[in-house]
Amino acid sequence: MDVDLRKLRYFVAVAELLHFGRAARQLHIAQPVLSRQIRALEDELKVQLFVRNRRATELTRAGEQLLADAQPLLASAEALRRRVGRAAREPDTFTVGFAPGLIVTGPVRTLRERHPELTVNVVRTGWDPRVEVVRNGQADVSYARLPIDQRGLSTRPVLSEPRVAVLPIGHRLAGKDRIDIADLADEHLLQDPDAVPEWRDIATELRRPGRRPTEPVYRSVEEKLEHVAAGHGVAVLPLSTATFYTRPDVCHVSVSDIGPSQVCLVWDSARRSPLIHEFAALATEL
Repeated sequence: MDVDLRKLRYFVAVAELLHFGRAARQLHIAQPVLSRQIRALEDELKVQLFVRNRRATELTRAGEQLLADAQPLLASAEALRRRVGRAAREPDTFTVGFAPGLIVTGPVRTLRERHPELTVNVVRTGWDPRVEVVRNGQADVSYARLPIDQRGLSTRPVLSEPRVAVLPIGHRLAGKDRIDIADLADEHLLQDPDAVPEWRDIATELRRPGRRPTEPVYRSVEEKLEHVAAGHGVAVLPLSTATFYTRPDVCHVSVSDIGPSQVCLVWDSARRSPLIHEFAALATEL
């Protein structure tokens, strides 16, 4: 038996909303049609996916498992559709993803000048995740900061840059020319400690009983800076990112003993487009 992706989409809509009426409106279909499709899916899979009563709709254990498996499956199907569509359009369009703080104007402009018949687009990616635009077919290539999950991807180093500590303007270390990572050991780090392994290691070594935990972790740069400005903690960012988000209530200080932020260009390893390799060369040169 082949799984019907349309039924899976219907199922995911109901599973996420836990309401058949709202799911039907979201899908622009009649509720009885949606109910019949879900029953047909249950019959095909030979399991019960939902428990329904007058008060609520709940997932069964089988339904929870199907939701966990269906979401990436549908994302992969959408990525396939985009990749096939992109292949049909080539070489009419070329899209470059870029992370916050990075400037890609040079190689983008040069590619446009070399190929005036080509529409070269740019798309700003989120801070995390940074390579999904390549995997899902939104972009042909994307700039990304290491570390990333490199499975199925080709990469080419583009640049490296210093990382700095971002502090509230009244912080005890504000105004210093340079600090060591040990100076931040007792600070609340407003990001995943694995992103700053030097801080994680020294904080573990020097941990004191009264030290605050690192949770919650804030994903976007904007969130981090709001909490830095409020005095809730500090962040370690690439210099270009800290400069890009300059604001009067925070400052940044160089950290002498941590490695630089590495930026690479990434693309789908299965792609064979000459434009990708041409742009990769431009990104390295400019």
